[in-house]
Amino acid sequence: MNTLRWPAALLWDVDGTLAETERDGHRVAFNEAFAAMRLPWHWDVAHYGALLAVTGGRERLLHDMQSRPEAPAQPEARDALARMLHALKNSAYAQRVADGALVLRPGVLNLLRAARQAGLPMGIATTTSQANVAALLGAALGADWRAGFAVCVCGEDVQAKKPDPEVYLRAVQALGCALGAALAIEDSPAGVQAACQAGVPVIVTRSVYFADADVRGALAVGPGLHIRAGWEPAPPGTGTGLDAGIGLEDLAHWMAATR
Repeated sequence: MNTLRWPAALLWDVDGTLAETERDGHRVAFNEAFAAMRLPWHWDVAHYGALLAVTGGRERLLHDMQSRPEAPAQPEARDALARMLHALKNSAYAQRVADGALVLRPGVLNLLRAARQAGLPMGIATTTSQANVAALLGAALGADWRAGFAVCVCGEDVQAKKPDPEVYLRAVQALGCALGAALAIEDSPAGVQAACQAGVPVIVTRSVYFADADVRGALAVGPGLHIRAGWEPAPPGTGTGLDAGIGLEDLAHWMAATR
């Protein structure tokens, strides 16, 4: 056991990592915002997947407006429209979460509980908004969800979003641990790049939109935290049973490979 390198903290991404929020959450909410503003826009599954190359909802809107003849011509007017649409989207997203349309991915709750029982500090490091995080985790973990996370760094807290490393640099600084001692859990190339540039080791649980994406630099890549099959490298811990998922010992073994 002495050879294991236990993480000093776990840093969780949110969209795609804690829950499959993009396709059936944010995308749908964006379309509801477009309808509320009487805009003839609709983001289908494929188009939204392409837009995920741009991190941040408001930034995604501004990028998409570049090809929309109905969008305002002046940058200030576009920015104002993007802010209004983003606020409407966040409200629609929160309602979808409250209605039970989105749940945590399989295996996430088990690992969250294991970390809390072991006294392992955890943090949130995401490009999404504080309101979106509160809506999702409040529904999934209860009103006191914030007590389970030592830090929560969201889109409003940084000047540059992923793949910029700022969110991870801020989170690790707030935790007070060394950059190489915390472990990030991500699903996207932008998230992996952000963690790696910050010097934070990272594992990837592939999500719907990034099932085949290039996530080089990750310590380990797998289909989800609920299952041990399909991970590269294979989890070397002692999980057993058909329903055994990824545990803290697996994370420690993967962390040991960084030494």
